[in-house]
Order: sequence, then C-alpha cells, then structure tokens
Amino acid sequence: MDCKGFSLTALLTAFCFFVVMADTVYTDLSYSFPEEMKRGSVIGNIAKDLGLDVNRLSARKARIDTEGNRKRYCDINVNTGELTVAERIDREGLCGKKASCVIKQQLVLENPLELHHISLQVQDINDNSPKFEEDAIKKDISESADKGARFLLEEASDADIGQNSVQSYTLQINEHFVLAVNTNSDGGKYSELILDKELDRERQQELTLILTAVDGGTPPRSGTVAIHVTVLDANDNAPVFSQPVYKVSLPENTPLESVVVTVSATDADEDQNGEITYVLGHISEEDKRLFALNRKTGAITVTGQIDYEDESTYELRVLARDGPGLTSYSKVIIEIMDVNDNAPSIALKSLNNPVPENVQTGTEVGIINVQDRDSGNNGQVHCSLQQNVPFKLVPSIKNYYSLVTTGELDRELVSDYNITITATDEGSPPLSSSKTIHLSVADVNDNPPVFEEQIYSAHVKENNKPGSSVCTVAATDPDWRQNGTVVYSLLPSDVSGAPVSSFVSINGDTGVIHAVRSFDYEQLKSFKVLVLARDNGSPPLSSNVTVSVFISDENDNSPQILYPSPEGNSFMTEMVPKAAQSGSLVSKVIAVDADSGQNAWLSYHIVKATDPGLFTIGEHSGEIRTQRDISESDSTKQNLIVSVKDNGQPSLSATCAVYLLVSDNLAEIPELKDMSYDESSSKLTFYLIIALVSVSTFFLTFIIVILAVRFCHRRKPRLLFDGAVAIPSAYLPPNYAEVDGAGTLRSTYNYDAYLTTGSRTSDFKFVTSYNEGTLPADLTLKKTQTSVDDLEGLCTTNDSQVWPLIFMSC
Repeated sequence: MDCKGFSLTALLTAFCFFVVMADTVYTDLSYSFPEEMKRGSVIGNIAKDLGLDVNRLSARKARIDTEGNRKRYCDINVNTGELTVAERIDREGLCGKKASCVIKQQLVLENPLELHHISLQVQDINDNSPKFEEDAIKKDISESADKGARFLLEEASDADIGQNSVQSYTLQINEHFVLAVNTNSDGGKYSELILDKELDRERQQELTLILTAVDGGTPPRSGTVAIHVTVLDANDNAPVFSQPVYKVSLPENTPLESVVVTVSATDADEDQNGEITYVLGHISEEDKRLFALNRKTGAITVTGQIDYEDESTYELRVLARDGPGLTSYSKVIIEIMDVNDNAPSIALKSLNNPVPENVQTGTEVGIINVQDRDSGNNGQVHCSLQQNVPFKLVPSIKNYYSLVTTGELDRELVSDYNITITATDEGSPPLSSSKTIHLSVADVNDNPPVFEEQIYSAHVKENNKPGSSVCTVAATDPDWRQNGTVVYSLLPSDVSGAPVSSFVSINGDTGVIHAVRSFDYEQLKSFKVLVLARDNGSPPLSSNVTVSVFISDENDNSPQILYPSPEGNSFMTEMVPKAAQSGSLVSKVIAVDADSGQNAWLSYHIVKATDPGLFTIGEHSGEIRTQRDISESDSTKQNLIVSVKDNGQPSLSATCAVYLLVSDNLAEIPELKDMSYDESSSKLTFYLIIALVSVSTFFLTFIIVILAVRFCHRRKPRLLFDGAVAIPSAYLPPNYAEVDGAGTLRSTYNYDAYLTTGSRTSDFKFVTSYNEGTLPADLTLKKTQTSVDDLEGLCTTNDSQVWPLIFMSC
C-alpha cells in the first residue's frame, strides 16, 4: 500500500509539474465576443489575463500570428496590452452553419520566446433574415386529397444559428389550409401544409398563400414566399429516396465533372405522377460553386476546386419532386479526404540583422515559423539548414524554430551569410520548400593594425634635405570602416639626447616618414624610431614597429694630413744620410679621412719633386723611400709635394710639402749656417741697439752671453720624437676614426728632430727603423747620446760660428 501510494503521489506531482510547465509556454486564452464588431473594438486585456508586464511588450516584440495564410482578425496594443479587433468578423462567412465558430490566433513574445494560443469564440448576432430558395413555391394538389393531408413545404434558410435561425412559420389565413411547424433531426424548423377543407377544382383551380418564416432574434427577422397551389386530379404517392442519408468520401483536388454520388428516388405513381426531378435545397453560394445536381439522374458532380484546408465536410439537402409536386428530402454528407497537396510554408517572424561578430555561441538571432495546411502526416514538417554555416535550427514551440549560432563569427572571414532553410513534410510523396535568409555580420573592433614588415630598415644619405622622404611604413587592419582606419604616429623616444621628433616626422594618414633635419654621418651613423599604428575603433587597438634608420656616408670630408703638419709658416725638415741605399725609409706622410668606407680609402702621390727619380712614396702606406743610392751629385736640399686623395666620388684631396736634407751633419750645410747667422745677427743687432740705449750695454751683453752658454749646456734638444707613435695629439682631429689601411704606419720609426727657434726650419736626423712592432711608451721620447754630444759640441765652438747655431738649436 505504501509503495502504491508513493507511486501515485509521484505520478500526480509529475503531472502537475508538466501542467505548470506547459502553461508557461502553451497557455491558452479564450475570449467570446459577438461578430461584426468595429475595428479597434477591445476584446479583452491579454497582458492582464496572462500576467505580462505591459512595459515590456514592445521590447519583447509582442504580436499576433496566425496559422497558414489565414487572416489576422485581432491585434494587440503593446502600450495597453489590450486585444482589439483588426478585421471585420462575419461568423457566417467563417463558420457557416457550424454551432461553434472559433478563430485560432497566437500571441508570440520574444526574449525569451513564448507562445500563447488564443481562442476567439465568435458569437452569432441576428444579422441575417430567413429566406427561401425560390421566389415562389408551386404545389399541385389533387382535389381528391383528404382532409388532414400533409404537404411538405420548402424549408427557409437563415445564415444565423441557434436562436437567431428560423424558429417558426406563419401562413396567411385561408379556408383550405393550416400550417404545421416541425423540427427535423438537425434541429431545424420546417413546415407542412395541412388540408383543413377539401378542394374543389371546379370551384377554384388555383390558390395563392403567403408563407412567412420568422427567426428567434431580438428583434426578430422574417422572410416570405408565395405558395401557388394548383388543384389537380389525384396524385397519392410521393417520391421515396433509396437512402435517407448518403455518405461519401471525396479526395480533395478531385477533377472537375467527377461524380461524387448519385441519389435515387422512386414514385409508385405512373406517368406524369411518377416522373421525378431532383433539386438541391437551400444550398449556400459556395456549395453551388462546388457542386451541381443533375435534375434527371440525381448525379452530383464536382464543379469547383475542392480543398480540404478550406472545408472538410459538406452537407447537401436533395429534394425529389414528382410531376404533380409531391416532394421528399434526403441528405448527402460529403467528407473531404486530405491529400498532400500543400508544401510547407516558411515564415521569418523575427531576425536580428546584422549580427555582431562577437556574439556568443548559442545566441538566438531569428525566429522561424513553419506551417503546412495539410493534416496528419501530410502536415508533419521537419526543418533543416544547409551545411557549412555556423547556425542551426532549434525546435522551440510547436511550429516555431529558433535560429541560433553554433560557432564564433568573424566578419573578416565571412561578412554575409545566405542561410537556406528547407522544410519537408511526411506526406507521400513528401513535399518541401526552401527559404533563403540573408544575414550580415556587423563589424567589431577585434583586430589591431598589422604592419607589412616586422622590422623596417631605411637608408638615408647624409647631407639630405630637410623634409625629404626616409621610408614608408604600412599597416593594414581587416576591420571595417573606422575600425579599420589606421593612423600613424611616433612613439616618444630620445636620439643622442634629443627627442626623436627633432629628427623625423610621420604623416599620420600615409605612413611616410620625413626627415626633419639634415643628417651628418660623422656625427650620427644610425638611430631607431618606434612607429605606432592605431585604428579608430572604440576602444582603439594599436601595434608598433621599429624603424632602423641608417645614415649613408658621402664624400664630404677631405683627407687631413697629420704629419708633416700643414699648419703655420713653419716647416719640418728631415735629414737623409748620404749613405742611404735604395729602398731606405726616409719619412712618412700620415693622413686621415673623417669619412668611412671607400670615401676614406687614401692614396699618396708625389706630384712634384726636386729630383723626380730619387724618391718614391707608397701609394697606400705614405712611406717615402729612396729609389736608388744617393750620389754626391744629388742636391743637398730635396723638396717633395705630396698629394693625398680619397676614393670618393668625386675624389677629394690635400697636399703637403716634405723637406729633406741629404747630409750626415748640420754643420755640413752652409746654407743652413748662413740662414742661422743672419737670423742670429739680426737678434744681436737688436740686442746692441738695446745695449746702446741702456747704461750698461756691454755688461748686459756679456751677462746674456754667459747665461745663454750655460743654458745651452744644460738643455736638451727641443724636439726629439718617435715619428711612429709620438705624433702630437694636436694633429688628430676631434672626431678622428681610424680606417684600416689608410693614414697609419705599418712599422715604427724613430726620428731626432732639430727645430729652429723660429720654427721655420726643421732638421731631422735619420737614425733607424723598428720593424718588430710598436716601441714601448718609455722609448718613444728617448734621444741618443751622439745627438746630444753633437749639439753640445756646437755650443762649445767658436763664438762667431756658434751663436747663430745656439739660437737655432736652443
């Protein structure tokens, strides 16, 4: 017992839960209202009856839908929630003589999707009067008819139903007939003439009576017909149908002129009294269009298009009348059989178009309604979508489907979809239909700009003009319109302590980078720029790229000679021993070039020489060597003009003078002595003039001589240096950059230099060359003892010969 009770309780609980869940989706509402209401008349407040929020009706796209192609007879006011009449409703036109006239409508709500069925019970009003099929009823009655004989009269028809249909008949007062009103099996009223007083043909051959049919409406309506009675001889048998009711099934779309059924009646009378004709009684205009009755044979044929979806059952009343006018009735019920003759119809009820590309999977983007006017399996429909689209159809409520996304959308890959929906019924053979929905994907700013290259390199020649183009960067954004519009800018940074904007600028629309200033390779060889590409989306997306700008060298610097010094009026002289053999290193011209590459490749050339065949210079080393052994006939003084050229286009050059003395000792050079003497004499004359002016000219002169002699003994030569490594730093340019193979010595040389006090002459004594590398730093300024002794010896010689040399060397 406990188990059974538990099972029953669980079953009831599940059933209640199902009912509650069904009500939330399939809630049925029923409204009853009279036909012929004016448009806009309020039927009821559907929002209040369903408990809906009136303020959300508009947002949820509340609307009234119908099934198939039927009219929408009502509408909803989304501001008040009231259900109103949208079309004229004629109950007779919609339902004919059916006792119940119900219009099925649907209330559809979205977000979330809800469907509520609405049943509209259309109440009949007395808007139709009874009427008879014919303008006059003809009756042939034999004079031999007995009192109480009954004669069936044609039934009046009334499009209204129930109480508003025909309820009674009245007959004009006369002396021969009275009226009897009866009720048939359908509930309809019909009348019969009852002979109350025998007829006498000889006395009166014809009678005219007025028959009135009255309905039960308020106020009542009526219709009349004239009954023409012709008094005849006796006809005592009325026609009799073989069946009181004929039932037949007829497939819809039956071809025209097809026989539906043949009714048959017999009459026991003979001759004219037994001749039967058939007619249809009080048939509607629609039925007259569809069916016809052969008056002689009783065959009912199809004369119009039979459609099961319009009407599934027809009832026809057939009258059989003999010659004298006796009649009888039979009913023909025609049931229409459904044929799968209607393809499913697809209606797009709602569509969110366009759809943002960032919608989540499973988002509802549209609502589809599928209808098939057929019934049974012929009306069962299945829907499907084409393949390879990120959408699917989800059955929702009854004939409604939700179109939802099944994957991510990307407008940059596919911007539009043509979604083909196919609906197929289960008929035999099945019918199908298709509908294509165009759906656009709305752009979302989900792609940053992408540069065409990961790193940009730009090469710019130095001395460029400000405003010239450096390079062009390009970024693409696959997004649409403003989301794909790219704007370029420079990211703040420093180049050599200055903002990058003082070097280059960028066109925000084209991405062209322009130089703001003229570049100098010797000051700046390269720098980097960060370029930002940003789209105009909201929020904007961006990316950046590095642009490496390389300055190309141009030949804009002439070679600079470091040794011998080309500056001032002084010149430096180097001594060449008389015993120097061919190939001996005499001197070296040292030059540099601030340019780079081939613009700094230097070559040395002797452009002028005292003896062109005596000396030669290394084209790339600048080393001056003897081409042959020095002979006695060679001039003591050798002057060389050396040109230093770079390898640029066009080539730039510089020149210097190299002075060489072919001698083993300064004393052997009379020209130098004379020059020194003259110079010293001029100085002595200057001192004598000073002595004459002063009080103690002789004394001061003696003191000066003594001091000069002492100073000469103690002082070393003024300039003694290694020509290879002890080049004065003043000769080096501030931005000097060494270039391999140009402007440097390949071996180390040591020179003793003897400079005159006026620096106008320079005497260099060739000592030796060091070919085993660079001298140590502590050896670069050493002098030989022999040189010192020679200098001291000069200081101790005859005064007349010594004074000029003393001033020269000291």
